[in-house]
Amino acid sequence: MSVFAVGLNHTTAPLDLRSKFAFAPDQLAPTLQAFRQKLERASEAALVSTCNRTELYVGADAGMVAPAMEWLAAVGGVGGSTLQSHTYVLQGGAAARHAFRVASGLDSMVLGEPQILGQMKQAVREADSAGTLGSTLHQMFQRSFAVAKEVRTSTEIGSHSISMAAASVRLASQLFEDLSTLKLLFVGAGEMIELVATHFAAKSPRSITIANRTLERGEALATRFAGEAMRLADLPERLHEFDAVISCTASALPLIGLGAVERALKARKRRPIFMVDLAVPRDIEPEVARLSDVYLYTVDDLSTLVQTAGEKRQAAVQQAEAIIETGVQGFVHWLDQRGSVPLIQALNAQADGWRAAELARARKLLAKGEDVDAVLEALSRGLTQKMLHGTMAELHAADGEHRNELAQTVSKLFLRGTARPTGGRS
Repeated sequence: MSVFAVGLNHTTAPLDLRSKFAFAPDQLAPTLQAFRQKLERASEAALVSTCNRTELYVGADAGMVAPAMEWLAAVGGVGGSTLQSHTYVLQGGAAARHAFRVASGLDSMVLGEPQILGQMKQAVREADSAGTLGSTLHQMFQRSFAVAKEVRTSTEIGSHSISMAAASVRLASQLFEDLSTLKLLFVGAGEMIELVATHFAAKSPRSITIANRTLERGEALATRFAGEAMRLADLPERLHEFDAVISCTASALPLIGLGAVERALKARKRRPIFMVDLAVPRDIEPEVARLSDVYLYTVDDLSTLVQTAGEKRQAAVQQAEAIIETGVQGFVHWLDQRGSVPLIQALNAQADGWRAAELARARKLLAKGEDVDAVLEALSRGLTQKMLHGTMAELHAADGEHRNELAQTVSKLFLRGTARPTGGRS
């Protein structure tokens, strides 16, 4: 069994297309189970889905790539050719190298971003709970986590990391002279919102409000920042109160529409609103960006800012790539060894058969009163003859160049640690 990856990310596909293939954490397991039911030959599968990427990792031979691509296109409701023009397909060592680079933060929009590692670990847990992880993908992901840890401890790849959260604060600082005067609204209460709120809280804003579908969870997060929580349903009526809105939820549909923002601007007497939509699919309708007093940024809009910061860390990238390459070679070697497992099992089974037959013969001779030394001699001779019979027959039947190649192989297998013949006939 080999492994391949089919994916699309911020470098290959626009945000609207990526939105069609975004999976919330609780959707991963049932989606993987549906995949295995549809493609029975692909028993191992895992899905990594973040704001910037959706990647399907499959433990199967290359012949399953096309069916996997067709299945993914159907899930997203797009044509196969449309998806194919925005995806990448990586196989074997290339798939492992990609997974290792993603885990290490080298393939992220934010170079060195540590959040992706946690998202990949969650993807592995969901695949495991769905029963689709398997030994091949388990081995690849565990090695990717080990490599990511080594990259982060041995290099400075993340020492100057500018996350989406920090980038949001930087953009807000360019629009507003003093962030301490701002009233901030955070929509959602997940890990990303918690991270962004932490960065903004460091600027001592005038107020922080958390809007969440579940009020209790919103209150728990708001308490950390001495803020207020409100229900998501109250957002349209209160939107005008806030100078900056940062949203990141798992909603399948936009939560903040054009009409609500227009009414908010009117109530604010055209005072600008800074908005950051970190969700995929979008939380804020894209038409909002057309309003003259709204400054709306998506995850793709932040890429230039974070990539500029990433240039400062390019010196550490080469060191990280070397660590990754060592990890990839180790995984490829493990895959190659896995390919030999059926042969090894067959050899062991045959050797056990020979041993059982010779033991049975020896016991019969001993039961008849034969000399013990003679029986042991016959047993050892019988085993060695069985072991060498096939090899000797092949050597005698071979000729020419094939005979020489076979002789070299036999020497490696049977004459280890002894002087090997340099030529001649067997």
